Amino acid sequence: MSTGPSHVVAAILHLGNINFDKGSDVDSSQLKDEKSCNHLNTAAELLMYHTETFVHCRFSLWFHVHSSSMCYPRCDGKTLENSLCKRLIVTPDGNITKPLDPDAAALNRDALAKIVYSRLFDWIVDKINSSIGQDPLAKNIIGVLDIYGFESFKVNSFEQLCINLTNEKLQQHFNQHVFKMEQEEYTKEEINWSYVDFVDNQDVLDLIEKKPGGIIALLDEACMFPKSTHETFSQKMYQTYKSHKRFSKPKLAHTAFTINHYAGDVTYLSDQFLDKNKDYVVVEHQALLNASKCPFVANLFPPIAEETSKQSKFSSIGTRFKQQLQALMESLNATEPHYIRCVKPNAVLQPGIFENDNVLNQLRCGGVLEAIRISCAGYPTKRTFDEFVDRFGILAPDLVDGADEKATCAAICNRMGLKGYQLGKAKVFLRAGQMAELDARRMEVLANATKLIQRQIRTHLTRKEFNKKRKASIQIQKFWRAFLARKLYESMRREDASICIQKHTRSHAARKRYTKLQSSALIIQTGLRAMAARSDYQYKRRTNAAVVIQTHWRFYKARSAYNVQKKATLIFQCIWRGRLGRKELRKLRMAARETGALREAKDKLEKKVEELTWRLEVEKHMRNELEQAKGQEIAKLQTALQEMQEKLDEAHKTIICEKEAARIVIEQEPTIDNEIPDMDNATLVLLTSHNKQLEDEVRQLTIFKDKADEFELKHAEAQKKVEALLKDKEEHSSKISQLQELIERLEMNLSGLESENKVLRQQALVISTNEDFSEQVKSLETKTNTSESENQLLQNERGVVLQSNNISESVEPSTIKGLDNKDIDEEPKTRRKENHEALMKCLVEYKRFENKTPSVACVVYKSLVHWHSFEAEKTYIFDRIIRTIRSSIENQKNIGDLAYWLSTTSTLLFLLQKNLKASNASVTGSHRSRATAETLFSRMARNARSSSSILGISSGYSGLLPKSEGPSRIEAKYPALLFKQQLTAYVEKIYGMIRDSLKKEISPSLTMCIQAPRFARARSIRGASKSILSNIVAKQASSVHWQSVVHSLDCVLNIFNENYVPPMIIRKTFSQVFAFVNVQLFNSLLLRRECCSFSNAEFVKAGLQELEQWCTRTTEQFTGTSWDELQHIRQAVGFLVLHQKSQKSLEDIRDEICPVLSIPQIYRIGTMFWDDKYGTQGLPQDVISEMRTTVTDETSNNTPNNCFLLDDDSSIPFSLGDILRLGFEVNLDEVELPPHLQQNSEFHFLLQRHSKD
Repeated sequence: MSTGPSHVVAAILHLGNINFDKGSDVDSSQLKDEKSCNHLNTAAELLMYHTETFVHCRFSLWFHVHSSSMCYPRCDGKTLENSLCKRLIVTPDGNITKPLDPDAAALNRDALAKIVYSRLFDWIVDKINSSIGQDPLAKNIIGVLDIYGFESFKVNSFEQLCINLTNEKLQQHFNQHVFKMEQEEYTKEEINWSYVDFVDNQDVLDLIEKKPGGIIALLDEACMFPKSTHETFSQKMYQTYKSHKRFSKPKLAHTAFTINHYAGDVTYLSDQFLDKNKDYVVVEHQALLNASKCPFVANLFPPIAEETSKQSKFSSIGTRFKQQLQALMESLNATEPHYIRCVKPNAVLQPGIFENDNVLNQLRCGGVLEAIRISCAGYPTKRTFDEFVDRFGILAPDLVDGADEKATCAAICNRMGLKGYQLGKAKVFLRAGQMAELDARRMEVLANATKLIQRQIRTHLTRKEFNKKRKASIQIQKFWRAFLARKLYESMRREDASICIQKHTRSHAARKRYTKLQSSALIIQTGLRAMAARSDYQYKRRTNAAVVIQTHWRFYKARSAYNVQKKATLIFQCIWRGRLGRKELRKLRMAARETGALREAKDKLEKKVEELTWRLEVEKHMRNELEQAKGQEIAKLQTALQEMQEKLDEAHKTIICEKEAARIVIEQEPTIDNEIPDMDNATLVLLTSHNKQLEDEVRQLTIFKDKADEFELKHAEAQKKVEALLKDKEEHSSKISQLQELIERLEMNLSGLESENKVLRQQALVISTNEDFSEQVKSLETKTNTSESENQLLQNERGVVLQSNNISESVEPSTIKGLDNKDIDEEPKTRRKENHEALMKCLVEYKRFENKTPSVACVVYKSLVHWHSFEAEKTYIFDRIIRTIRSSIENQKNIGDLAYWLSTTSTLLFLLQKNLKASNASVTGSHRSRATAETLFSRMARNARSSSSILGISSGYSGLLPKSEGPSRIEAKYPALLFKQQLTAYVEKIYGMIRDSLKKEISPSLTMCIQAPRFARARSIRGASKSILSNIVAKQASSVHWQSVVHSLDCVLNIFNENYVPPMIIRKTFSQVFAFVNVQLFNSLLLRRECCSFSNAEFVKAGLQELEQWCTRTTEQFTGTSWDELQHIRQAVGFLVLHQKSQKSLEDIRDEICPVLSIPQIYRIGTMFWDDKYGTQGLPQDVISEMRTTVTDETSNNTPNNCFLLDDDSSIPFSLGDILRLGFEVNLDEVELPPHLQQNSEFHFLLQRHSKD
């Protein structure tokens, strides 16, 4: 049964591939082509016959098994074709068969596919419900209803109306249920309460589903009329509901209407309402599928009653949906519902982002705010007596011990001055805000108790610290005395150790000399023994070689003697037999001198003797060759064939030689005119039999040769297949390696902050461009300073902790927090501000490169690492750097300065991306601080004390803190991550400014490059000299504009190389600029007919050759795939300068000449082409007609008319992962400092590594 649904789905897919065409009769249809016939037969087989029979039939056809005793059923595709192309009309006089046109047949096909799919879906749902195993006798059930919620899109159709109707029903049920719960709880507790009104949406439900008069009822009525359209349906709705407050018509709309739902207004388009509401069941389809031999399909279509056997039966989707919704509401009303509201926090599908407006809109649409309003109108806070006493008993501790909890709760509320509360049987009901008031009072009591506990604990800690110091002083004295004793012991130990070392040194030297002498003796012995062994081995080897040579030489001599003897024997036998034959011939001639009647027989016998003689010799040679060939192996078949072929050729040559020799001998013999007697018949029969045997052997050799040729052909084909498989294997292995490299790159790109790059990058630009940011920072600094001073005053009430200069670098944050001297606090701040100013001055003025790297980027990065700015919760150095970069590039038009800043910012970004990693706290903090700038500053102001206590004096300056040896990558806080995103945004901005400036510079030249000058296209008339001169001037004028483009590219490339911009960024820049050139030239070519001439195409082609030469000269390191970006204009120009356009077909143009161009683009160029130089014809008319048909079909499918134009891509073509793969070799220790930083002692930490070296 598992194959039944899959076969039905396959049949539905095959039905969708059936196409119809006009038939021979009027208003008739037939299958379009053979492909449609195949799909029809396959669908009929899948639907009309049993699964096992269908599979068996298919496999029988595949293996070509034909049996007369087995008969398989033939798939009845003709019946299915008649049911699709014809319609049976039942009349009182009889049945009438009506043919259908192609459109009606397509609708009939779609109706069949829909009804089969609907029945299959219902069957699957029934199977799932039955497999759940619900007990039908169960009294209680738990059901889960999952619905997406209210829907409002740009285009809303019949599906959105049904879903929103369901939400209206569920919202009404939700409001009634919430109000009922509140009412039941108030009644249960027996308190005084008043009725609370809530919004009722019954009028919207009546507008949609009321019968008669509702939208669904009007839709069913319109579907019953064959001539109804969506315009008539819309006009009827406008007339019927024009005064309804929930229904409105949009302006200038003919088929749209708006319904005011509980969640807002939704505008629906009624263009497809009629088609989506109709559900026709064709009786012919029902009867055909019911008669199927497949049990699964027959069960899906049970027989229908007699009274319903008409042409078709109308069924409304809306009515069925309303009935199912009513049954659902009855089930919900019979159960106790519980609601779970799912809220989508953001629209970008990322964690940690909470959009307030979006969430509030969802709560309002879901009715949650309305439910809260109903709850707040009564008593929103409810607590049981024991919970209330446990939480707020500390407000009246004298009343807690009472036995009556209700009285205790009333006393606590009265003492706190609460009004309007009520006491039920088991709960306390409080008005809105009263719970917060009680919590505030409770926090005051807890705060006072906390202060008392802190006072006692601080006393205990001070006493404990004093005792600890006293014990420490005693311990220091003990350690000092122990140190002196250890020092004396160490000197005595050193003296004893020196004596021991001398003893062991002398013994080691003696042992070393003995070991060296022993090893030398062993080496000499080893060499002598090896030499003797080698000489013995060489003697044995030579002896064996001599024996082998003698064996082969003796074998060769014996074989040569045997061959010579054999050859001599054969020659002697031939000579002896020839001699006997000649003697016999002389005898016969002497006996037949007087007979002249047998002269003719004599000649024939002589010829036969000659033939028998050389055939006998051939037979002997062939026998010897066959005996030798029988001993060879079958695996060397091809070598044996070649040897036999050579021997056969030698046999032919031998026969020819023997024949010539016999002819010469016969000619030399004296001619005898006597008659020859009859030859011995036995000898003649023997020679004839030998001749036949030889002919049979020659025939077998010929057959064997043919088989050898076939074997060679098969071997060649197998070799080709093996080579093809090897090539496929190499391609697959290369693809696998590429995929592995891609996976490794993707794994490298997965860092802690990659999921929030886009959001932080947008916020970075907004925050960095805020004009009021500096004022907010200043106000925040003042608030932070005041909070720190207050904290220090509170901490220093117990005493003053002095700090010595010797241990200033090892002070912990808890000790730094206790500083009381304001001068010590102000001094680091002033020093920090001076250091920041010096660093900003270096960033702006010091433009120098070390080892192809901007020095200032390394200086800034090392300073930030030394100051622990990346690990700080708050710092202002990042904002100073961003403002400095922004002020330097604003309104900057010099590409050289922009290239310097691009190199500096990209290098700094590379260092950050390589050495920083995000911590969990920074990610959480970044998510919480994204909402607004006010939230960020308020949180920083609130956490000023906690930040100062954690980081010490300040997070932006860490000169007093020790430089910890941490891991290779620094855990960055949120300011550092935000700084990295701001820096990324400015790298992209500077890159875009340089790219757009280059595009703007070459745009005028590109406008002149697309069209050749007029005198370059004019033909010379007045002589050859003027013609040559005009051609020279035309070439010079045409190359000026292209040379200006190349000059601009060279200038930008030189600027990039002078500022050591990374090659990856240079490649991306030129790739996008070349893509811009491609778009400009190609669009101009398509829009201007004067540009589509032969001479103009030659002019553009010459310019493109200059660009190609520039790419070759510049090398692939800086150009990359820039030349490939010009594919459209290159192929278009190549098509225009083609001389044999009239002999090309559309397939040749699309596959060979213009594979990148689309059909509309080729059609545009082909129709606009004109040859102003040779006057040749363009494309043939049949190709243009074929392209016009294709373009018309695409236009009818709602394709825009300007689809042949290209769009310029202005996006940023690289990411943070590409920055990380730049391959910088940055050595931070070899950077030379600016003079003003070398004179500043605060920056001497940058020279520490040089001093060590």
